[in-house]
Amino acid sequence: MLRLRSTVFAAACLGLALPVAGFATVARADMPTLTLYSGQHEQTVEALIADFEKGTGIKVRVHSGEGPEVANQLVEEGADSPADVYFTENSPELMVLEEKGLLADIPASVLAGVPARYNSPTGKWLAVLARTNVLAWNPALVKEGDLPKSLLDLADPAWKDKVGIAPTDADFLPVVGAVIALKGKDAALAWLKGLKANAQIFDDDEAVVAAVESGRLATGIINNYYWDRLAIQQGVAKTSSKLYYFPNGDVGAVVNVSGVAVLKSAPQAEAAQKFAAYLVSERAQQLLATGKVNFEYPLRPGVAPDPMLKPFKELSPPALDAAKLGDDADVGELLQEAGLL
Repeated sequence: MLRLRSTVFAAACLGLALPVAGFATVARADMPTLTLYSGQHEQTVEALIADFEKGTGIKVRVHSGEGPEVANQLVEEGADSPADVYFTENSPELMVLEEKGLLADIPASVLAGVPARYNSPTGKWLAVLARTNVLAWNPALVKEGDLPKSLLDLADPAWKDKVGIAPTDADFLPVVGAVIALKGKDAALAWLKGLKANAQIFDDDEAVVAAVESGRLATGIINNYYWDRLAIQQGVAKTSSKLYYFPNGDVGAVVNVSGVAVLKSAPQAEAAQKFAAYLVSERAQQLLATGKVNFEYPLRPGVAPDPMLKPFKELSPPALDAAKLGDDADVGELLQEAGLL
């Protein structure tokens, strides 16, 4: 229901006549074909590829899937993978590949296009976009003053049948990882067991926000862009639910990044590096910010996010970088132990 068509965004991309900075603009028969493994949203990827191909003449073929599944496939394929570049929604998937030694270095000049704290700790992948974990809530079912001060509070019995989660959604995994990183495995397991007792379970964040919007559920743990997509689809004025941003550096306000990596074994390494650089170019970041599809925060300094989003500087995330958030190694184990998988 919330998978918006990419037509408007793609049209906005293709309607810009400016060349992609630093790239050739005339297609040639000898241009390479780039193989992109993608764990990003389909609409976003389609629009970016259309613009990249138009600006460079480099063709891109895409293999898509859920980020963790694609990352596992890359690990299995190893040096024999046909992939040139990997673009995904969550940093733990990139950290897995970094730890396995599968990634090439990103040039320092390209890494410098976004703030260093969001990039790979060793320069092996590049942050492209950011988003924040939030709580969708329905004012008809819960008062604003009664909303939890912390994400961990949702494990309390007072929240039984009042919260929705999607534990198998790839975007839920870094939230659990953040609790592990900041509170420890024992506290994370206790929290997950509390959620198991309290929560209604959904397949994905889209279903969670739809349930909150319809009044079937008081609150739901989601990433911000799922609510934004719903609101733009049906109209903000017609949207009953709201977003609640956890305050005071709470773990529930974790900011995670989408990122891109070039495979060390990339058959088309030069084209892959061009694609990575393109994603943090001012042109691509502007397209992402204005396309009314993505609703993530562009990370290139000077590029303003969609005005629907809460200003990035007003978010209150915990002190947690990609290295500390880690690779989700313990997340699946805890979800299983809590009975959520």
